[in-house]
Amino acid sequence: MADLPEKQIKRLRALIQEAETNLAAANELLVSLVGDDERIQAKVSDEILGKVIEGVFDGQNMVGSDGKTYPVPANYASKSKLVQGDILKLTIADDGAFLYKQIGPIPRKQVVGQLKLEGGHYFVSVGTKDYRVLLASVTYFKAKPGDQVSVNVPEDDSAAEWAALEAAL
Repeated sequence: MADLPEKQIKRLRALIQEAETNLAAANELLVSLVGDDERIQAKVSDEILGKVIEGVFDGQNMVGSDGKTYPVPANYASKSKLVQGDILKLTIADDGAFLYKQIGPIPRKQVVGQLKLEGGHYFVSVGTKDYRVLLASVTYFKAKPGDQVSVNVPEDDSAAEWAALEAAL
């Protein structure tokens, strides 16, 4: 019974992370529909002041060198084809804007698999291994479960859980 609250806390954290991912996917879809890129580009300037944090992309978020988890917008992760293990730099501007930049791509390989949907999450089956992929990438490529897709994964993919969707074939 003592570990029941711990399980509930883990579940709540997972639900919050999933909600943040869904919000990021919804935001990306909105931007793709209404073309709000001008507003996003306006935040980028040569004189951004603020806090700079480096971290590792975990397939969905950035785990900072400070141990905190920072949400990476799904549209940025999809468009940049970020792979689990890539090194990112996050600048938190004085106005609160989060600006990400990929500074250290890891070695990657491209593989082909089949897209599937299980429990509300998209996966790509490559041989006997399943990789999660971002909803934002699936909607961008208009891919459907059963489609053959090309994904990027870390060259050493033994611990990889996520893949970056490259193309729907």
